[in-house]
Amino acid sequence: MRPNVQFLIMPIVHEAIHAPEFAPGEWLNAPPLSLAYLRGGVVLVDFWDYSCVNCLRTLPYLQAWWERYRALGFTLIGVHTPEFSFARQTSNVQAAVERLGITYPVLLDHEHRTWQAWANRYWPAKYLLDTRGVIRYFHFGEGNYTEIETAIQHLLRDIAPDAVLPPPLALLRPSDAPDTVCYHATPELYLGYQRGRLANPEPINPNTVTQYRGHPVEVFDQAYLEGAWHCGAEGVTVAGDAAAITVRYHAKEVNLVAMPPTGVIGLLAIEQDGHPLTRESCGADAQIMGKEAVVHLDTPRMYQLVVNPSYGTHELRLQFNTPGVSAYVLTFITDCLAQQQTEEQAA
Repeated sequence: MRPNVQFLIMPIVHEAIHAPEFAPGEWLNAPPLSLAYLRGGVVLVDFWDYSCVNCLRTLPYLQAWWERYRALGFTLIGVHTPEFSFARQTSNVQAAVERLGITYPVLLDHEHRTWQAWANRYWPAKYLLDTRGVIRYFHFGEGNYTEIETAIQHLLRDIAPDAVLPPPLALLRPSDAPDTVCYHATPELYLGYQRGRLANPEPINPNTVTQYRGHPVEVFDQAYLEGAWHCGAEGVTVAGDAAAITVRYHAKEVNLVAMPPTGVIGLLAIEQDGHPLTRESCGADAQIMGKEAVVHLDTPRMYQLVVNPSYGTHELRLQFNTPGVSAYVLTFITDCLAQQQTEEQAA
């Protein structure tokens, strides 16, 4: 699961807890590695999934740390443990690694064997190991980037005490600062019957096509289906010519994990508050075509649909115009106040 809070800070570990060895699996960007082989260096292990929004938001920091410190005895290992079945396919992960510009080693943990050996429960999760393979620090979720980098530098000084280390990276987003106060955001909404909860009065019929009627959107933070949908364990699949998902949400940004049918580019149209999504609110994967805001679903991944100018409450309608498109989860990103704004409001 992903952490229930955006930032979950864990302390530096002082007990000698040795990290479990990696389970066998395919590797990207490197030959197979082991913790025994890496003994003597500093290792950061990051459990992630390429469709997880929280993981994606940490990647720029991870890539930068790899480039900054790899020559000093630092190794970064991304353990890719899939949340959805499509991410068990090596080709999908390989394409994501290339698209995201990841150059550090990635272990494909398709069967969750390393995840289980480490008793991990979160995406993303970071574990920092010293030269003996002892876990010295761990952190679940986003945030705490300066503290993580400072911990990396502290351990590297045991290897290269005379090395000139740079100041920690500047924070990439205001929300990454530890002194920010964030607005409440709609929690992630899973759509499959294993973890999903729909607002429709019609029942969820596992592994069956159900015709959902349109209903007034009265409940916040739950998804309404409309049209014919096949309800699977992980997500729902468009079973007719067209179908829709509607949700009333609190957030600044909205993302969707979706998968098109093999060899087909799916088409998704976006409306917000009863009108086509405006250009200023289009996410990175949305574009204006004629009078509509649309997203072309070309590969199984997370799509950034909406980035509003500011946090707010809205009604979002997603019109799927391609049979066979699957939708898995909607995720929402809030907006935060800087410490100065918080102090001004308090005054």
